[in-house]
Amino acid sequence: MRPLPEVPSAAAPADGEQAGAALVEHYPRLVRLGYLVLPPSLGSHRRVLKAHALAQRCLLSGRRAGAGGGIPAPRGPNGAAAVDPSYAHARRRVLRAALAAGRPRPGSGRARLPSLLPLVWGLRLFPHSGGSDGLALENALSALSGPGRAAHALRGLEGLADAEARRVLADAGVADPYAALAQAAGVPVPRALLYSPEFDPCSLQARPPDLLRRRRHAKAALTAVAALLVCGALLGLPGEGWGRGAPSGAQHTRAAVAGQALDPGRVSRVSATFWRRSTRTDFTAWPTRGNRAGDTGLLRRALTVWAHPDDTVRSSATPDTPVGPPMGAPQLLYAGEADRVAVVLFHDGLRVVRYAEPLEAGRDEGVALDFARVDGADRASAVALIVARAGDRIRYLTAPWVTAVSVRDLLAPGAAPRPLRRGPDGVTAALTSPATARGCRAWEAIEVRDGRSARLMADLGELAPARLTSGPPSAPHDVTGRAERDSWARTACLLPAVRSYGVRSVNSWQYAVQSLPEGNGSARWLCTRAETWRGTGSRVLAQFQAPSAPAAATGGPPGAVAARAEDSPACGARDSRVLAGVLWKSQGGRWYVLAAGSSQFASLTASGGVAARSDGRLLAAPARAGDRARLNGTLMDGSRAGALR
Repeated sequence: MRPLPEVPSAAAPADGEQAGAALVEHYPRLVRLGYLVLPPSLGSHRRVLKAHALAQRCLLSGRRAGAGGGIPAPRGPNGAAAVDPSYAHARRRVLRAALAAGRPRPGSGRARLPSLLPLVWGLRLFPHSGGSDGLALENALSALSGPGRAAHALRGLEGLADAEARRVLADAGVADPYAALAQAAGVPVPRALLYSPEFDPCSLQARPPDLLRRRRHAKAALTAVAALLVCGALLGLPGEGWGRGAPSGAQHTRAAVAGQALDPGRVSRVSATFWRRSTRTDFTAWPTRGNRAGDTGLLRRALTVWAHPDDTVRSSATPDTPVGPPMGAPQLLYAGEADRVAVVLFHDGLRVVRYAEPLEAGRDEGVALDFARVDGADRASAVALIVARAGDRIRYLTAPWVTAVSVRDLLAPGAAPRPLRRGPDGVTAALTSPATARGCRAWEAIEVRDGRSARLMADLGELAPARLTSGPPSAPHDVTGRAERDSWARTACLLPAVRSYGVRSVNSWQYAVQSLPEGNGSARWLCTRAETWRGTGSRVLAQFQAPSAPAAATGGPPGAVAARAEDSPACGARDSRVLAGVLWKSQGGRWYVLAAGSSQFASLTASGGVAARSDGRLLAAPARAGDRARLNGTLMDGSRAGALR
């Protein structure tokens, strides 16, 4: 990248047009800086859009500042101005805005809800995928705080010395720049990687969302508009639309439905033994539980906030979950107290809704309202819900057919599970949530037993935990045995890639084993697919697990992501085939292109930076550091297929 222009130490005020032009020249650099500092929890698509929005607002501000007079230039060690003062001003504003985007509200412990703008309709945007080094850096940065990421970006991207970086951080509003630099010091600063396309939000890939779903939504929207026009015409008839002097039947119906939805006495209550004779074993069979299930005041407040939330209510919802009021009297699952919060859980057939209010008056948290889509739940997926979340600690409410609950650390496949105590109302003791914990030093999942099987469920930051399975897509099954737990031990740290995404289940299965060149052992190729409750938006990761020497109870380091895809049928029940490759370095220091395809592949070819062919579904070819190869394969039926992307 072109070095920043130097200016005299006593620079005259810049002309507005010249300042604007100079700043636009550094637009890609400012966008990349914002992208690195923004919280990874936003996801690649939102981070790209947010980074561009921040840079553009700050550039406009920089131009106005340039037109209005001089901006103090930051000073270097010798007292001379180090960078263009307009650029320094824009950089400060980008840092301030990016840090504010991930800063929790005072006393709430929660990050701010993402803004609705900017929006891009019909496309998903994300930077180009990189290799294992890029994934490792992304995971390391996600474990840092916002100031830590800002310090890392100033050192690696801007090339600032620690003293200058501390000054810039303090100018951007960081309370403790020394702590931010100390936190960033634990992450390597690969400048070449920071400038790579993987961290460049100006060099993007674009993919459409589910086109069939968009078409269905468009048809539904047209139908809704037509219905509104008809209703409007009827309501506009003389005599309030239904006869002179007579009250509207539609108004009666709406009033009756609204009254039922807000009446605590009309909520549906299920007996404790109903599930034993019910033909359905899902949330509809859950009994009403909790020591405040008879608290009419609490239930009325919960229903009222659900129907008419105001600006003080902190609300969240899994993707594509309707957040409107109840259509009628919902089912009451739970009303009780946990971790100094009164909690109410409702189910309306489509959604689970959680209402929470602090028990102590004056607490800063306020009222919270969370929505999660759970339509189509069955006995396997309706075994637990998150009833309380305090910091990085959570409590589950378990299904009535669950006979025992224990905790398994996925990163320690050789360790025995520890029992998790439950109260008479089915609420468990608190355990650490991996969805909110920093780093990936442990991943606590719950193992629930219902008398017939044991299922692993993992918290991914939503009301309903995700079920973890193993086995081929045609017949996934619950995780059993040491080999499958070993595989999940090296997969668990990749689960943050699908956090807060409305995930119902995650299946990880081994599709190939490859003997490595130079006698370096055998590597495993796995495909991990996350399915959502809404049926669209699946995420697929192909991972490469090189051989390692794990300790007695641990499974080894995380696998490297070889390829990823979104809204793809690959690695699923409809299309189980998958092909992926990596650039791998042997213990002897030589580089190879490795690739593996699932059982449907008959031969593989590599082209581009490496030219090679294999008459099987495994390929290993000598390469050089930095080589890029394009993979293709021939299927058993003679057709061609490319790598996962």
